[in-house]
Amino acid sequence: MPRPFLLLALAALACLALPAARASAGEVGFRVISVPDPQGQPLEVGIWYPTDVAATAPARGMGDLPVAAVAPVAGQRLPLVVMSHGNGGWFGGHYDTAIALAKAGFVAAALTHAGDNYRDQSHATDMADRPRQLHVLIDYMLADWSDHARLDPAKVGAFGFSSGGFTVLAAAGGELDFSRIPAHCRDYPQHYDCQLIARVPTTSAQRAAVWTHDARIRAVVSAAPALGYAFKPQTLAGIAVPVQLWRAADDEILPDPFHATTVRAALPAATTEFHVVPKAGHFDFLAPCDDFTRKNVPAICKSAPDFDRAAFHRDFDKAVVDFFQRTLQRP
Repeated sequence: MPRPFLLLALAALACLALPAARASAGEVGFRVISVPDPQGQPLEVGIWYPTDVAATAPARGMGDLPVAAVAPVAGQRLPLVVMSHGNGGWFGGHYDTAIALAKAGFVAAALTHAGDNYRDQSHATDMADRPRQLHVLIDYMLADWSDHARLDPAKVGAFGFSSGGFTVLAAAGGELDFSRIPAHCRDYPQHYDCQLIARVPTTSAQRAAVWTHDARIRAVVSAAPALGYAFKPQTLAGIAVPVQLWRAADDEILPDPFHATTVRAALPAATTEFHVVPKAGHFDFLAPCDDFTRKNVPAICKSAPDFDRAAFHRDFDKAVVDFFQRTLQRP
């Protein structure tokens, strides 16, 4: 639950089924929009998508990968992947993965969670509100976004990291058992999730909230999901969509076996693809750091000396794209 102050034939057939990949020639458009939320603050959303316009410059605060700002969308029946960041993050935390998806013909829409971002931590432990906000984003993208007619509503995936990894599992059907948290935090008060809960306690209303699930989500990528030990095993076992699950072998924020390993044990084995990344730390799932990030947010840039984060992300982004191509393009 990190804060920035503190990411062969079947695959070939799937690629051929993506009209946007042919139309865009691999170029990536980018824009930032505001999505109304009937129950809260407007949601800040970054959108990456296929375009025919050549990329010119990187988006502000997102490394050196160029995009075509506010360019027109190319393609029809495009699959959509919504993206959820970790605690204290923002929509740009996984921009390299979003760009990889857009180059492959997807529309990637990442929100900044209201009440749990780098500017505002006031609702950082309101876990049920996160999948609700993701649901609001899917509603907007499929019905109200200016280019919603270019999307295929039958091809929606969800990507999340840390608290976002929890969020996408919850949106796909998972629910928390809040009664598991006090005992865990009594035994492990030094864990990040327990320290966060101590700073921002949950309210009775939050614990009693109705969970928002979204049946339009057809595939999930969950990297280093938070609160794995607090999920109700029966709700994870009931998740009917394919899940690609990731764990950092040396996760210092959400240590094993309480999170991803616990989630893996509860998910249906036949539809779960599990990856353990040797020598990786928690923040290595975030986009590789540039000079600005290393200077201003050094805590999220401290990879192990023998871990190549940029090389890992080339493999990670490819695996995520391949997974969504296989799962969202299947009949």
